[in-house]
Amino acid sequence: MNIIFMGTPDYAKVILERLIQTSAINVVAVYTQPDKPVGRKKVMTPPEVKVLAEENSIEVYQPSRLRDADTVKELLTIKCDYIVVAAYGQILPREILDHAPCINLHASILPQYRGASPIQQTLLNGDKQTGVTAMFMEEGLDTGDIIKIDTIDVDDNEMVESLFSRLTDVAADLTVDVLENYSSFTAVPQDDSLSTHCSKITKADGEVEFINAVTLYNKYRAFTPWPGIYLSSGLKLKKISVENKTSSNEAGKILKIDSESIVVGCREGSIRIYMVQAPSKKEIDILSYINGKRLTLADTLS
Repeated sequence: MNIIFMGTPDYAKVILERLIQTSAINVVAVYTQPDKPVGRKKVMTPPEVKVLAEENSIEVYQPSRLRDADTVKELLTIKCDYIVVAAYGQILPREILDHAPCINLHASILPQYRGASPIQQTLLNGDKQTGVTAMFMEEGLDTGDIIKIDTIDVDDNEMVESLFSRLTDVAADLTVDVLENYSSFTAVPQDDSLSTHCSKITKADGEVEFINAVTLYNKYRAFTPWPGIYLSSGLKLKKISVENKTSSNEAGKILKIDSESIVVGCREGSIRIYMVQAPSKKEIDILSYINGKRLTLADTLS
């Protein structure tokens, strides 16, 4: 079968790699975002998907706007059985949706967490289970009929990078499964009344307060390494854990000082802090930080 693949980041690269390795699948074209300047020197850098495609002699297209008439016309000349889309970053116009069945891989159990940050939202909400949904694309945002969902369990201490990696592997396996067994699946419409949405993560999302220990820790899980979590003072909490989930405390009060960490109270629960980073400073252990600030028991960390 012939496939047009659309995707950009590492998540998409892993799926493309699996497609290339599958003998029954022939990737005839790859669409990805244009090269972008990266780093302080603004070096033009290609998406990982482009690099992989070129290594395998697959034609690469990088339109700035997929909706442009010339871009659509060019794509419609490429014969394919399916179009597979994974974190491409552009909306597909109706003409392309009609060209071949368009299958999207979304990292949530739809209709839960439609939108840009489903993996982070899973951790923010402390969910015990998540998954990847293979669905048909339509003009709405993650609203298409569901072909198949594969699920995995989520550990209470799992971080976003780990979960991202595991879901990427799930998505790659699911993609091949759906393509190879396409005729055996019956797509099911989503129940819009059960839908939830998640937005693109911004730096501002990383600001935290000592209100609820579990909520704070879940933000740490979801936002490490980016945007990280930080107090209003700009102090970044680089390594933490939950000490207590239910106790009542004064927010930010230092409750305990150990040999390698401190315990800080939240209004509900408490957290243990190991490493921090002050604005424009290097990451250091928490004991060095509080010693430098002359903070001790009953003082407030801010």
